[in-house]
Amino acid sequence: MSVTTLDARSSHILDNPAWAALTGPHAHFAERIGHAARYHQDVAPFYAVADEDDPRAWTDLATLVGPGGTASVRGVTQAPQGWEVVRTGHGVQLVDTFVRAEPDADAVRLGPDDVPEILDLVARTEPGPYLPRTVELGTYLGIRHRGRLIALAGERLHPPGWTEISAVCTDPGHRGRGLATRLVRAVAAGIKERGERPFLHAAASNANAIGLYESIGFTLRRRTVFSLVRHTGAAALEETA
Repeated sequence: MSVTTLDARSSHILDNPAWAALTGPHAHFAERIGHAARYHQDVAPFYAVADEDDPRAWTDLATLVGPGGTASVRGVTQAPQGWEVVRTGHGVQLVDTFVRAEPDADAVRLGPDDVPEILDLVARTEPGPYLPRTVELGTYLGIRHRGRLIALAGERLHPPGWTEISAVCTDPGHRGRGLATRLVRAVAAGIKERGERPFLHAAASNANAIGLYESIGFTLRRRTVFSLVRHTGAAALEETA
């Protein structure tokens, strides 16, 4: 797999996209304490800190999750005092460089009434976390076959000027027909119409997905680490004393 890496300095807001979203366009979905924030727990499972090297952020995150609580955060491989890393996953972040965005006549806008069907498709295809109110984060489009939802893509993180394309999935019985490509282009069309730029994330091990996104016109910007961390109840509060 051949990829081109962009200069990270050109899109620095994407170095911490969840924080930028939770303190910006998605602030109405946020629960925030000082330097830490999370989405409402029925919207998305993501947490963020303003700076993972700032002890104050971890103190605030500890208050947010409580003793024994867990948080899914970006960029942490070694937890600070009072925390432990439960598991870590590696991913990639890609940005639009030459995506041919175009609406799709077969794509339908999905809403709260479609959530049971969305959750069923997500459970069968596992594109990533999707919760009962995730649909409220942005535009979600689907393609149906004989009335049944068979493909999905939509908008998730929303840092200023950018929108993440997420939940890209196709029913196993309908793969190989280019449905995912069509939906990604259709979602990208709506993003670009607002004057914003699409980006997305994928598991580093998912070469097929990365190859698909590159063929559509996305370029690797950076490699990422996501960790599930647990607060052990012994945070170094003296740092903020």
